[in-house]
Amino acid sequence: MLPPLDTQLPWLVPLQTALTEAVRSDRLGHALLIQVAPGLGGEWLAYWLAARLFCAASTEHRPCGSCIVCHRVLAGEQPDLLRLQPIEESKEIRIDQVRELAAELALTSHGGGRKVAIVSPADRLNRNAANALLKTLEEPAGSALLILVTGEPSRLPITVISRCTRLMIPLPRNPPLAAWLRAADDRSIDWDSVLSVLGPKPIDALRADTSALIDLRRETLNALEQALRGALDPVETAEFWGKEDYALRLACIETWLVERVRHWAASGPGAAEPLFAALEDLREARQWTDTPVSKPLALERLLWRITATATTRRPA
Repeated sequence: MLPPLDTQLPWLVPLQTALTEAVRSDRLGHALLIQVAPGLGGEWLAYWLAARLFCAASTEHRPCGSCIVCHRVLAGEQPDLLRLQPIEESKEIRIDQVRELAAELALTSHGGGRKVAIVSPADRLNRNAANALLKTLEEPAGSALLILVTGEPSRLPITVISRCTRLMIPLPRNPPLAAWLRAADDRSIDWDSVLSVLGPKPIDALRADTSALIDLRRETLNALEQALRGALDPVETAEFWGKEDYALRLACIETWLVERVRHWAASGPGAAEPLFAALEDLREARQWTDTPVSKPLALERLLWRITATATTRRPA
């Protein structure tokens, strides 16, 4: 579920300003690529722009966010707003979906104005679907606007990227995002800990079970401290951690390792060397996240590496 359209997302303000100016000066073009890391509201921005175009009560700078049109846009019920996404259990956007979208864009709009199509996440287009989309990107029907949203632009063909106007922001740091979460939601929640698990994903954080995430982080960090003292069973722990929350465990481990490296490195040259190998193991383990490779095996190797540092000379 996306935040209301009148939500203030400070890190997206530069893109909203650029889009507002493009609409005002009629320089919006026909294909946009919103390149925003997952969990920062890239898809929300696409709906915000669609509402800005459809809302009759919109001001020069933003949609009203409260009229029936804005509610229909956010609910995906606006007839001239089309959505292309992986369907059912599929992890891909397929060529038949792109063909259906192209056919729909060729029809007259219900409201007599432009049609808007949101493709999200665009990096899920398979090769055939991406190739089929090229023709629509090059020659859109009428005044149709295509908005592609991705957090992983490297997975998109360069031919698709080159036909879009790219909109992107630098990756925000966690502290200001945590401050925004405290202002927008429950101030009693340790949002810094939540973001240390999820990464800079405030939109995801609002929907998350924060208490469960904080408990998982605490449990993981405690276990890592035990590993550093040589008091952890890597096999048993890896078997348990590999069954669920694999990606979240890796995020906790990475945060802990980075902090340890910085602390140890301050003690002198080479002090943090034993942990660099663990970081390499972690990066390899992350590549296995969406594969059938045994997760406990990846975690076991990583935990053994951390446990091995207990036998090396540790800085004071």
